[in-house]
This record gives sequence, structure tokens and C-alpha cells, in this order.
Amino acid sequence: MLYQLRHSSQQLFARLASVIPCSCALCGMTNDAVVCSACHDRFFCAPQYRCTQCAAPVLEVAGTSDPRCGDCLKQPPAFDATIVAADYAPPIDQLVLALKFGSRLALAPFFARLLRDASLRTQGHSFALPNQLIAIPLGAQRLAERGFNQAVEIAKPLSRALGVKLDPGFVRRERETHAQALLHPDERRKNIRGAFMVSQHAIDRIRGQHIGVVDDVITTGETLHEMATTLKRFGAVRVTNFVFARTPQK
Repeated sequence: MLYQLRHSSQQLFARLASVIPCSCALCGMTNDAVVCSACHDRFFCAPQYRCTQCAAPVLEVAGTSDPRCGDCLKQPPAFDATIVAADYAPPIDQLVLALKFGSRLALAPFFARLLRDASLRTQGHSFALPNQLIAIPLGAQRLAERGFNQAVEIAKPLSRALGVKLDPGFVRRERETHAQALLHPDERRKNIRGAFMVSQHAIDRIRGQHIGVVDDVITTGETLHEMATTLKRFGAVRVTNFVFARTPQK
């Protein structure tokens, strides 16, 4: 009941936002888009060379045969590729927090457009679209508290932009986990291990397929690694992540 009430309120706010003038989420200037063109050009247009597997920023080396970072070369994660739109750093990190904890759902289509653009830029590097999109699921308790899943909100417009089908119920979260951001990096893999399970109706649709996984932020990559491990255990041949922001490595 609580989830239904919150969902109805979010729909009302979204309708109001379409007729009430809004301001740029970054600079605050009155604008008809969630992020003005000046902020878009300033914070989202600088090209960056990234590891093709985990999307960590790396130095571009001419003639390199394997455009992956040292960590992915030494200990490859279960996923095969990651597309990101920006670094999780000021002021862009505030956009993620505004969506996740401030219920600014109008930011989700903006994130999706940036991910679409990042995907198009990557297509020159032997990039192939997945057959199916899924979103990292929330546990039932956290979903009830928040009223929405930010990964699903990003995945819905991204699905339309890429022309790839989305199934939010493809994978479910088997148990509640602690928030990864609150844990030491050494504890994150243990916290998320065994957290996901493929839904019964999706098992036959995973085998032999390329699956795209949508989330808002990648930090250590443990959640996405566990998701990819689960998908490949059920026969997925490739997993590509679509994540709005990448936490810079220290």
C-alpha cells in the first residue's frame, strides 16, 4: 500500500513538472531541461579513455592490444564490458543523490540519454548492443522505503533509446543486503554474494544471450560482478553494464 501511494505521488509530481518551469539541477538557473546546455557542455562533453571492462579511467596508449586496466587484466570481473556516462565526482554525484534520495525522477531520462550517447561513442570499438536489458533489483524492504528503484527508472528510457527490451523482473534479489557504500571494500563481495537469482520465467531467455545490466553507480564493481556471475551461471554468454557514473579509483 505504501509503495502504491508513493508511486502515485511520483506520477503526480512528474505531471506537475511538465507544466511548471524548472531549474537546472546543477547551476540552478531557470531552464526547460533538468540540466542546462551550459552545464551539459561543461561536465559531460569531455572525452575520456576508459578500461573497456570496468570503465575505470586509464591512459590512452597508442597501439595497445588490450584496452583494459591493470586490475581487469590481473583479476577479470565476471562482466565483459561497462559503459558509463560520467565520473561519480562533484558536482555530478549530486545528481545521483538527487535521483536516489531526493526522488527527482526527471533526472532518470537525462541519465539514460547520456548512456545512449556513451554507447554510440563506444560502437566504434567492436561494441554490440545486448539482446535484453535488466536493472539491478532492490530488496523488498528498500524498495518499499524508497518507493522506486532508481536503476529501473534509468533502464526504462534507456530501453526505448537503444531499442532493447527491458524486463525488470528478469532477476530478483534473494535477500536484503547492507548498503555497499557503507562497507569497507573487503566486505563488499561477501555482503553481495548469492544476493541474486534468475526468475523462473527468464531462465530459457538467458541461455546463449548477451544481457545488459543497468545501475546508477559503479564503485568497486562487486554488485555488478555478482550479477554477471549469476547470469553466466544460467547460460548468458556476455554481460555489458550500463551505469551512469563511475567512482574514480584512488
